[in-house]
Amino acid sequence: MENYFTASDKEIIMSKENTVEHIKAQLNFFKNGIKVVNCVKPATINDGILSFSSGDILGYASYFEGQKENLEIIKMVPASGAATRMFKELFEFLQKMHTDKKRFSKLIQDKKHKKIIKFFLQKKRFPFYKEIVNACLIDNPNYLTLSFEEQNLLFLNTMLFHLEFNFANKPKAVLPFHTLNNSIITPIESQCKEVLYCNSITGKPKIHFTISQEHQYYFNAIIKNIDTVDISFSYQNKNTDTIAVNENNTPFRDENNNIVFRPGGHGALIHNLNNLDADIIFIKNIDNVTPNFFNKNIRYKKALGGILLQLQSQVFKFLNDLEKNSNLNLDDVKQYAIEKLNIDAAYFEDTLTLKTKLIELLNRPIRVCGMVKNEGEPGGGPFWVKNSNGFTSLQIIESSQIDVTNEDQFKIAAEATHFNPVDLVCGVKNYKGEKFDLTQFVDVNTGFIVNKTKDGKPLKGYELPGLWNGAMANWNTIFVEVPLATFNPVKSISDLLNRNHQPQIE
Repeated sequence: MENYFTASDKEIIMSKENTVEHIKAQLNFFKNGIKVVNCVKPATINDGILSFSSGDILGYASYFEGQKENLEIIKMVPASGAATRMFKELFEFLQKMHTDKKRFSKLIQDKKHKKIIKFFLQKKRFPFYKEIVNACLIDNPNYLTLSFEEQNLLFLNTMLFHLEFNFANKPKAVLPFHTLNNSIITPIESQCKEVLYCNSITGKPKIHFTISQEHQYYFNAIIKNIDTVDISFSYQNKNTDTIAVNENNTPFRDENNNIVFRPGGHGALIHNLNNLDADIIFIKNIDNVTPNFFNKNIRYKKALGGILLQLQSQVFKFLNDLEKNSNLNLDDVKQYAIEKLNIDAAYFEDTLTLKTKLIELLNRPIRVCGMVKNEGEPGGGPFWVKNSNGFTSLQIIESSQIDVTNEDQFKIAAEATHFNPVDLVCGVKNYKGEKFDLTQFVDVNTGFIVNKTKDGKPLKGYELPGLWNGAMANWNTIFVEVPLATFNPVKSISDLLNRNHQPQIE
């Protein structure tokens, strides 16, 4: 394996602030494979997922309100992704048009292209419609008299590639998603508006976006007009980039014979999360926001925060008492750990004393994760999972981590009742007020192998254990059911035409 790397390769590795030994370990993942997870059963209501009445939710939200003034709170929003995937169907449509320009009428009549049809027929409902039409009129003053086909193709190309709009190459965070009070707003602005529940000990609510460095300009242009929120940014560390390989698991090389690295996926953001100085950190994806549900979203965010703070309060009390050797009934603490923190009872069969084991298991970061009912969304979900040591814990598992060729695992996956909307609140300090080193709670054996292409050539990439997957595998985890109305992602441009994203007047 040493022969894989030339002197030039080693310079590239060093420029990534990485080591040859670390890259060798990544190559071993390709060679030996990544062990699939062992799902025991899906987490369901009253078996891994808590469900609360509306009165309980209000109570937890009120508790959070009463505690937050003494805490440093921040909302972290992963926002580095480009919007390319939003327009996948439109790109494919244009590609087919380039090969046969006479196919327009046939293509839009094909039921396989129902999203394209919806886009063309309902484009007036998009918040950016008027601006794009105005640009079309500048390019072609006869735009309004063009045929249906000519109008739509000009509209589509203007939206995706015109210098003023360029939606195909911008980050999703800066696109015009919604209309509020007759103003067009981006996901950045919506996230900043929703974050008002995070006002804390320092006054202004804080929000932190993880972004790509090349997109900083776009973000700055938007946030310069936002003065009610304390906004910060960070980039993915370059030493979290991972090596790409050929199909035979040798390093993939570009046209200059240099080894190629790829971003390590959202799991790399555990380092960004680790660098935030806060008591409580909320995490939410950039595209999962709509002005129509601010009040409900905020109520449930506060409730999740209240649940976390109540758990922390009790856990911190136990740990302080354990440290002081007070007359604490250790069996009661053990039962709390099992029933409230979902800690496997088998952990306590260790040779360590019960007190030592309790301190070890309680003194970990805590996350409370919202879960919505599964309505066929692709992606991760909540499961009871057995690790390599034979212990069972609650985990958020992606479908790619499950061996669907295994009949038992396939059945367990099919029985999942809930879906992960990425709606987390994290307690990242210990009972002494010290920050945990979150990198110490990662299960490094839970990454992903992905198939990609570069310059038309196939390659395989390694993605680090996902931020809310393996990167948080050794946290104490609580799942809570939240309403489907709090989950409004925009994965496709047509999602903006859904009722939940349509304009509302406050």
